[in-house]
Amino acid sequence: MSRAVSRPGSAAEVAEAVRAARRIVPRGGGTKPALWASEGAEVLDLSAVSGITEYLPSEYTVTALAGTPLAEVEARLAAEGQYLPFDPLLVAAGGTVGGAVAAGANGPGRLRYGGLRDFLLAVTFIDGRGEIVRGGAKVVKNAAGFDLPKLMVGSLGRLGVLTECTFKVFPPPETCATLRVTGMALDEALDAAGRVSAGAVELESLDLVHGLAGWDLEIRIGGRSFALDARLKRTADLLDSDVTILSGAADPTHWRARRELQWASPDASVLKLPLTPAGASGLEQVLTDLDASSCARVYSAGVQQALLAWPAERGADLAALDRALTESRLTALALRAPVDAVTRPILGYRSGGELLRRVEQALDPEGRFGRL
Repeated sequence: MSRAVSRPGSAAEVAEAVRAARRIVPRGGGTKPALWASEGAEVLDLSAVSGITEYLPSEYTVTALAGTPLAEVEARLAAEGQYLPFDPLLVAAGGTVGGAVAAGANGPGRLRYGGLRDFLLAVTFIDGRGEIVRGGAKVVKNAAGFDLPKLMVGSLGRLGVLTECTFKVFPPPETCATLRVTGMALDEALDAAGRVSAGAVELESLDLVHGLAGWDLEIRIGGRSFALDARLKRTADLLDSDVTILSGAADPTHWRARRELQWASPDASVLKLPLTPAGASGLEQVLTDLDASSCARVYSAGVQQALLAWPAERGADLAALDRALTESRLTALALRAPVDAVTRPILGYRSGGELLRRVEQALDPEGRFGRL
C-alpha cells in the first residue's frame, strides 16, 4: 500500500510537516524498514536534512544533521584519525545518524568503550507539537538539565523526530587482529568467553557466531603494533584451544561484514535483542521450542546483545516468535524486516509502563508519532 511521503530540507520544515500531519513516522536511509512500520502514517523522509554542521577534532566532538549518512561521518573522522567507538550498524548500506540513534543500534565494536548512549552529547528534535527542542550540550563535560539525548536513544522516532546529533569521538586502535576458535558447544563457548573477558587484555570485540559445526568464538584485540603479538598470545593461552588468527586487511574486512549484517540472508528479518551471557540459554530454548534452532544468529558485543536472522519462509511465524519472547520476558527490535511483515517494531516483552506513558504524553500529547 502506497503511503504519503514528505521530504523536508531543514528543521523548520520538519516542524511544519509534523504540525500538518495526523500520524507521521521518520525515515532516514531506509536500512531499517521495520522501524517506520506504522499503518496509516505519513512517512517523513529526512534524507535532505543532511550534512556535518560542526567538527572539532581537538575537542573530539562532531555534530551532524539526522539524515547524514554514517559513511560520510566516518570518512570525515578517519581523515583526522578518529572514529565512532559505538560501531554503528549498516554504514555501507546507507544508515544515517538519526536512524542509528533512534534504533539504539550498536555494532560488535561497542564492547570496549560502551554503546551509542555513552557517546551522544546533544540532540535537536521536533516534538509532537511541532516545536523544536534542544537537549544536552556540544561539550564532553556536561551535567546540567534533564538528559534528553539518552532519552532519544532507542526511541524509534516515537518521542520526536531527530534533526541534529552531537557525538564525542575517539582515536581508533593503531592495529587489530582477531582470534577465532570454531566448532564449540554453546556452554563451552560461553565459558571461554567469560575467561577471556575476565583476563588482563582489553578487547575490541567478542562475538559468538552460530555455525554449521557449532559455535565460533571470535575475539578482536587492538592496540599498538609492537604489543599486539604478546596480547594475542596471552588471549590464546586463556582459550586453551586451537586458534586461527585474522590479521592485516582480513581483520577489518571481517568486522565490517559483521556490522553490515552480511552473515544474514538478504531476505531474512533481522531482530536485535538485549541479552546477558546468562540469558543466552533462554533465547536458545525459545528457538528450540519453535523448531528454529538452525536460524543464523550472533551473540555480539561480549554477549550483551543477540542478532537473530528470521528466515523469510517463516515470516508468518513472527507472531509465534512474538508470543514466545513475551512468555520468556525477552524483547526484540525488528531492525530489518519488510514493512508489511510487522505491525510494530518491538516484539516480545514490553517494559516502560506508566513512566513511558507520561513521557509520551509530555512530548507527543496528540499521538502523532504512535506509541511505543
